[in-house]
Amino acid sequence: MIRSLRFATRTALCAVTALSACSAPPQTQPAPIAVAGTSIAPSVRIDTVFDVVIRNGRVLDGQGNPFILADVGIRNGRFTKIGVIPQRGTREIDARGQYVSPGWIDMMDQSGGVLPKSGLAENKLQEGVTTAIGGEGGTPVPAAGVRGYFDNLERQGISINFGSYFSETQARQAVIGASSRVPTTAELVRMRAILDTAMRGGAMGMTTALIYPPSSYATTSELIEVAKAVAVYGGTYASHIRGEGPEVLDAVKEAIAIGEGAHLPVEIFHLKVSYKPAWGILMDSVRQVVDAARARNVDVAADMYLYTAGGTGLEATIPSWAFDGGNDSLRVRLANPEIRARLKREIQSGSPGWFNIVAACGGWDKIVLVNARNAANAKYEQRNLADIAKELGRDPADVAWDFVAQGRGRVMAIYHMMSEQDIETALRFPWTSIGSDAGATVSVGAIDETGLPHPRAYGNFPRLIAKYVKERHVLTLPEAIRKMTGWPATRMKLANRGTIAVGNWADVTIFDYDTIEDRATFEKPMALPLGISYVLVNGVVTIEKGTHTNAKAGRVLWGPGRRND
Repeated sequence: MIRSLRFATRTALCAVTALSACSAPPQTQPAPIAVAGTSIAPSVRIDTVFDVVIRNGRVLDGQGNPFILADVGIRNGRFTKIGVIPQRGTREIDARGQYVSPGWIDMMDQSGGVLPKSGLAENKLQEGVTTAIGGEGGTPVPAAGVRGYFDNLERQGISINFGSYFSETQARQAVIGASSRVPTTAELVRMRAILDTAMRGGAMGMTTALIYPPSSYATTSELIEVAKAVAVYGGTYASHIRGEGPEVLDAVKEAIAIGEGAHLPVEIFHLKVSYKPAWGILMDSVRQVVDAARARNVDVAADMYLYTAGGTGLEATIPSWAFDGGNDSLRVRLANPEIRARLKREIQSGSPGWFNIVAACGGWDKIVLVNARNAANAKYEQRNLADIAKELGRDPADVAWDFVAQGRGRVMAIYHMMSEQDIETALRFPWTSIGSDAGATVSVGAIDETGLPHPRAYGNFPRLIAKYVKERHVLTLPEAIRKMTGWPATRMKLANRGTIAVGNWADVTIFDYDTIEDRATFEKPMALPLGISYVLVNGVVTIEKGTHTNAKAGRVLWGPGRRND
């Protein structure tokens, strides 16, 4: 009886997809195929060859529907048949007992700088990611070079699909440098022109990172005016919002106001509430703000990573005004005892326009040095700043800021400042997707180019299933897959991606539900996950039983303003 029901389901699917699946009408009528005591006449020749046939899998379509038992046929990089497939594939994959999902989409990636150096992106692929959207800090080239940057990625080859935003801060710095001042009308025109150039080059939209100077110097009105250049092309405004602690509601409202004022969609990067007194309280208030905006026709949504600690530069502990004029000006100020005393006072009192990440964590003991960028200070890595300061008999702020000044590059830290309760609450919002805030690495076991050893670079996506579906039952498996596939593809208007449907690009992640596990931890952040057996990018097997095949079948995801002139 079970076989018969399974056959009936698969036969119906085959009938639905037959017309679009067949590359040509049959030349001869082959003999019927007997299945479970019944016979059917297939609509294509038995010897028709697919490039890949994935057989016997539990197929999740990416739209939140329960799985179906079906074969999946792929030809020329696209899904061409779903159902009973009697024909052979040049490559056959037996997925019996495993789930066949659309490839997973990283909505907040940091791979823009590394892909031109190494396009393999193995740490991403090993955790099931086939598509990444980068650009929190923009592109690694100026606006005039965006088209060439993407063309170069296509020429040299990449193993994942990749698109990127361009940062408003890139335009701001090109026009007025690291100054905190408000741009003139003429300067705003130049900034809009820079965004226009980036959009025509293929950027997906405009980003900001409003806790970091000089991005934090931009006013709401400035951002609305510059974002209008992006809206013309149908681009998106995506933001690391101005604050994620007690001011998070105002910061979300600002992002929404920018979307409303410039008439474009809004994506809130790595949604979180980073303030212990507000855990379990403000996250639902965020939902109410976003739901109200969506109810009045504002296209706003958010992505998130799945850890209770974030990570960023240790310089984030310094009030924003001290960066006015750039890093050289900052170093001069840090060397001035009177200015240091003022900065310390502002950790207690706050400072206008600054997200106080020390207060958000609840103190220096929740801030862990992980990359000192200085051989003499490396011995303090993996220890919190309060502990280091106690050993040295110094103020934690002085220790932290000396590390910043002595670093040869951006000194990185882990900040323990979120709660599991809030992660679970936010995961239940229908408009949240998943983003890692981490980049591809040059090689497996390496730190990504941000210099931050955080488990989200190796485990974020399998963690959604292992912890929040299997262990904590926050989401069903189909809903978890939707958040990593169909929803982000719809959100970013990625044509023919994100779902398993005839005609779509064949990005596929095949995994074992029983064994999938994220093994990366804060102690061992570069450990690869378990349970992901195959990953296909545009129909090409790229991960096979834990090994990268060296395939580079990824494509550039061009933004909506791309011009060929």
